[in-house]
Amino acid sequence: MFGLGKPRSKFGKWLDKKGIKQQWVAEKSKVSRGTISQLAIDDSRSPTYKNAVKLIKVLREIDPSIRADQFWDI
Repeated sequence: MFGLGKPRSKFGKWLDKKGIKQQWVAEKSKVSRGTISQLAIDDSRSPTYKNAVKLIKVLREIDPSIRADQFWDI
């Protein structure tokens, strides 16, 4: 990806489109910044069920219709 920007997963692209910082998601959801970062760059990564629930709860503050299956196969 040299020169083309950072790789982004569906989750990462959604965050970028909404202007949401990974740090904000990590603080609000209590999911580690490292996990958020991995989920934002790698579509093959999925959160644990527990973390997915935390993340979706926080993301619904931005978009109440958001669903985990929009980003991950869980």
